[in-house]
Formats: sequence, C-alpha cells, structure tokens
Amino acid sequence: MSSILLRPRTAYAFTKTSRRLFSTKEYQHIIASRPVPSVALLTLNRPKALNALSTPLFRDLNAALLEADAEKEIGAIVITGSEKAFAAGADIKELKEKDFAGAYNGDLFAEWSVITKIRKPVIAAVSGYALGGGCELAMMCDMILASPTAVFGQPEINLGVSPGGGGTQRLTHIVGKYRAMELMLTGRNFSAKEAEQWGLVNRIVGEGEGQVVKEAVDLAQKIASKGQIAVQATKEMINAAGELPLTEGVRFERRLFFGLFSTNDKQEGMTAFTEKRKPNWTHS
Repeated sequence: MSSILLRPRTAYAFTKTSRRLFSTKEYQHIIASRPVPSVALLTLNRPKALNALSTPLFRDLNAALLEADAEKEIGAIVITGSEKAFAAGADIKELKEKDFAGAYNGDLFAEWSVITKIRKPVIAAVSGYALGGGCELAMMCDMILASPTAVFGQPEINLGVSPGGGGTQRLTHIVGKYRAMELMLTGRNFSAKEAEQWGLVNRIVGEGEGQVVKEAVDLAQKIASKGQIAVQATKEMINAAGELPLTEGVRFERRLFFGLFSTNDKQEGMTAFTEKRKPNWTHS
C-alpha cells in the first residue's frame, strides 16, 4: 500500500508544502513525508495494533531511515506514532511462538539496531504509550520530545521475560541502577513528567494534538540548518562519551575536531563569522 494513500497521523506532517520522502519507495507500516525539505518525518502506522513493532514494520522503518541518511538535502529525522501510542511494544503475537533456537538462530531484534547506525540526528516525538520496545525505540533516538500524555515503561517482566531491545542497558545508563531495578522488576510505567525529571526526555511540549510533532520538526529543522559534517561529527563524539573513558573520549573528540579543519564548511563558517553574515553551508 502506498504511503501517500494512508491517512496521516498528524495535521502538521501533511501540510500543502509536505511531499513524499522517496518517490521510489512504498511502505505498508509507516508513513514517510517531508514537512520541510530538510527534515524527514517517519510515522509508525499500525493504528489497530497501537504501532506494535513487528518485523515488517522495522523493515519499513529501517529502509526509510537509510534512505533519509543517504539523501543529501535531509539534515535530520523525526520518528513519531499516533496520539494514542508512539509504540505500545513489540508485536507479542509475533513473539509468542518463538523458542530459544528460533530467536537465537534468527538473531531476533538484530534489525532494531539499524537506527543506532544512522549518522544524521534522529528525534523521537512521543505521544501516548511508549512501552517495552516502544520505549527502547525512543531511547535509540538521539533526542526525545514528549507530549504531556506520554507514558513510558519496560513492562516485559509482566510477560515472563526481560527487555530485549536494549532497555536494561540504555534505561539504566539514563536513570541509574536503583531506579532502573525498580522500574523493570516491577514493570511500572512512568509519566512524561517523571521521564523529564530523570533525564530521559529533552522536554515536555505544550498540550494539543500534533504539538509534539510540530516542535520535533522545528527542532530538526534548526539542526538541519547547520553544516551536516559538523553535526554528524558532534553526534559521533557525544555517543562515544557513553562508551569511552574520559581520556580516550577527549582524544577521540580532538581527532575529529582537527579533521573538521579540512572541510569547506569550517572555512565558510569562520569567514561568515568574521564578516558578520550567515554562513552558506555546502556540507563539504
């Protein structure tokens, strides 16, 4: 089913200036659009299943992410769902019949990690439920904006399993061991306000349908207005901070910083600053 035939989840995503993300791609489980030329908006679209993260959905999402990452005009990406659910979790119907051999030999959830390899910034715009795999998907993004209605959680313990898409690792890094223990061993959901207090989300946006998508697109557009090489290098440095000791991290940062001195954008940015004008980035 062509993505342009699917009903949009938010009014903002499909204004008169919106256009399809890629004319050659058709998606069954997501809607791909460009609300502004420099921003890709990917909307999860399994409304009857509350955007449960099935393998076909992730294949659509990964294909769109890779296309957006390769498109020179696009500088940032937004992922969202519906007002009711960003993504209510993994597709339990799909997982129910899996056994250890099937999960292990099939490398279950391997496709979920593609998003972590995207070089351009990815912003999650979360309304409603972001539970289990939905919470994990949001945490795989580089930034999270939440509506006041957003509800997060890793309730897999209630199904007799654990998180399997990175939840035990990413949530623990963000909220700390003891709070993570409580949340994941009890399966308790938590509010957008708690998520903001604990540092899981950048901020809670104002009330109103589509507001979180609007603000996420505005943020993405602001990022996309910068030089892409510097943006991607800075993202790489920040992600390294979570994996490298401080001394190694600073050394890594400095190498990339020195490398940026060989770009045309470095020369343009510093020249524009001294000439008191806006830079004209060429992303080269």
